Formats: sequence, structure tokens, C-alpha cells
Amino acid sequence: MRVLVTGGAGFIGSQVVEALLARGHEPVVFDALLPSAHAEPPPPHPAVRRIVADVRDRAAVDEALRDVQAVCHQAAMVGLGKDFADAPDYVGCNDLGTAVLLAAMAAAGVGSLVLAGSMVVYGEGRYACPRHGVVRPGPRAEADLAAGRFDPQCPACDTALGPELVSEDAPTDPRNVYAATKLTQEHLAAAWARATGGRAVALRYHNVYGPGMPRDTPYAGVASFFRSALARGQAPVVYEDGGQRRDFVHVRDIAAANAVALEAAADREAGTLTAYNTGSGVPHTVGEMAHALAEACGGPAPVVTGEYRLGDVRHITASSRRIADELGWRAQVDFASGMKEFARDGMRAGAPTEPEVATEPEVATRPGTSGAGAVGSGVAVPAGAVQGP
Repeated sequence: MRVLVTGGAGFIGSQVVEALLARGHEPVVFDALLPSAHAEPPPPHPAVRRIVADVRDRAAVDEALRDVQAVCHQAAMVGLGKDFADAPDYVGCNDLGTAVLLAAMAAAGVGSLVLAGSMVVYGEGRYACPRHGVVRPGPRAEADLAAGRFDPQCPACDTALGPELVSEDAPTDPRNVYAATKLTQEHLAAAWARATGGRAVALRYHNVYGPGMPRDTPYAGVASFFRSALARGQAPVVYEDGGQRRDFVHVRDIAAANAVALEAAADREAGTLTAYNTGSGVPHTVGEMAHALAEACGGPAPVVTGEYRLGDVRHITASSRRIADELGWRAQVDFASGMKEFARDGMRAGAPTEPEVATEPEVATRPGTSGAGAVGSGVAVPAGAVQGP
């Protein structure tokens, strides 16, 4: 099967290309190779055609779709941006770019799409109160954060809530521009599927990490920030108490999920979009990850600051049961092995920027900042950072 991989030169996209090659497919890379995502343009894969263009360029997309049977859409602008003034760039890159791609697919008769989604569409995770069952907490109060009370409270009785796994049936609640654009991408893909009889899958990536993450850049996520600090001989800086729960999933597992979803497209009902949480299924805290990386790198122990950012999500971990049951995909790289590999193997050069630190996916810890990826970059983790894409 010939598959167009947008963002195919990026962190996740390049691994998707390798997974497709290993399964006998013919990937075609489509990437803008913007300097904001690629400080050093990666060399082309010797066995893969590469098209350097922006996904918003309709003529370039039309040409790239010739003789293509499916599209794996990784290209996106990731991160939270510097402030709301970045909103037009996010909407233009993520949503207009997706609309151009889908319109070209409709014209070309390409009927299969796998979209790099993100867990950020959920906002806060799933919580349960011992007295009131599953509840949806409001934003954490600054007074609680300042006092070190980081876990959300039950809105009915103020009891500390316990985190649970989020399923795909959970309500969506995007809390920033990036999250809103990722949810809009899903809506656009669903509309395309209904209008054309196409088949679409949205893989809602959790915290993607692994070799090839960009270093010293706000375009990645918490794993990249910690790993970059350790490479400089510095301690990872962790906000709050380090108890924020996340689902860290290896980039090779994410790539395999894309390949499996593409191959299963023909079995899906025409005219539909199906969303799948795509995580390891085993929650870990940000503090645990920082300690695991520091130990594996032989570097200084993490520094837990107790600082916080208003609006940050406390816990978000996935149930990946649906993708296991329906597509047979399960993450294969365990946390300990993955962190040791990540500590050992290299990172790609990031965009020129001042080193930062982070506690959240796609979030830098300097208040009001994080950074934006690039159309065609595929840097996510998912988003990414862990893009997602």
C-alpha cells in the first residue's frame, strides 16, 4: 500500500515511515522541513520519496496524492504557544492544513486516513470521589496550588479525588488553542468521512517519548526537556510535587499503532471516524519519569520545586483497551526499558532557543510560554510532545 505520511521527517512521522517499510508498504514523506522544527534538515531516506512542501499548499498535496491509497497525517503545530496571539498560526497550520489535505483526498478518491490525535482533547482526566462516584472537577484554585494542595477536590464535598483511566467515551474539554485545534481536526476528519464514504481513525496519543526527540526546544514535551537538561549535566526541574500522573508511550509503539490502524481501515464502516486512546496503559508520575531518566543517564537527581502553573492538568492517563480489543495493538516497550534506551540513544538537534524545562506534555514551565512546532514537522506527542503529533 502506498501511504502519504505528512510530517514524515519528524520525530513520530519518521518512525511511522520505518514501521510502514518494515511491513512491506510504500511510504511517501511530505514535510515542510521548517527550521522551527528541524535545526538541521534530516537526510532523505534512501528508499523513500520525499516531498518538501507545506500541507496547506493544495497543488503540492494534489501531486503528492497521486497513486496513494491512504494518508497518515502527522503534520501539526504543537505546544501551547507564547500567548493567544499565536491562535491564528495554530488554526492555520492544524485546521486549515487538515482541511486542505482532506479536500485534496476527496478530489483524488483517497478514502483512508489515520490522524495523529492527542489526549489534550480531554482536558483534565477522569476522577472519582469516595462518596459521589465519578465527578468532573473544575479548574484548580490558585489558593490550593499555592498551599501545595495539587490534587483536584470533589465539587460536592471537597474530598481529594482519585484519578482513574480515561476512556474514549469521556467528554472532550479542550482547554487551550492547541487542544481546540486537535479536536477540530477530528471533527473535520469525521465530516470528510461522512461526505465521501471514507474511513478515518484518530489515534489520541498520550506522552510520546523515545530516541529522535528534538533537544533543547519548546516544541517537544516533558521527556525531551528532562533528557536535554541531563545531557547538559543539569538536574531535571519538576513542578508541583512531581505526582502528576501521565501515560508515557514509546515512539516505536506509536508508529506501530499507525501501521496497524492503516491496515485495518478496510474493515471499518465507511463514512465514520473512530477515536482510539493510544498509550502504554500503565500510568507513571512525572517525578518517576524524571528519576528514571536521571538514574539511567547517571545524572543529578531531579529538583522538585513546588511551583505551578494555573491551568495545568494534574492527572491524565488513558485506557487503551479499545484499540487492543478492536485492532489488536498493545504497547510493547515497558517503561524501564524505554527510559534506559532514551537515556542511551541520541536526540535530534532542536530549533535554536533558550533551554527550558517542563512538567506537562506540550507545556514549558516558564509561565505563559511553551513554543510552537511547525506544519510538516511531525514533532508531537504527542503531542506531543509529546503530540502529539
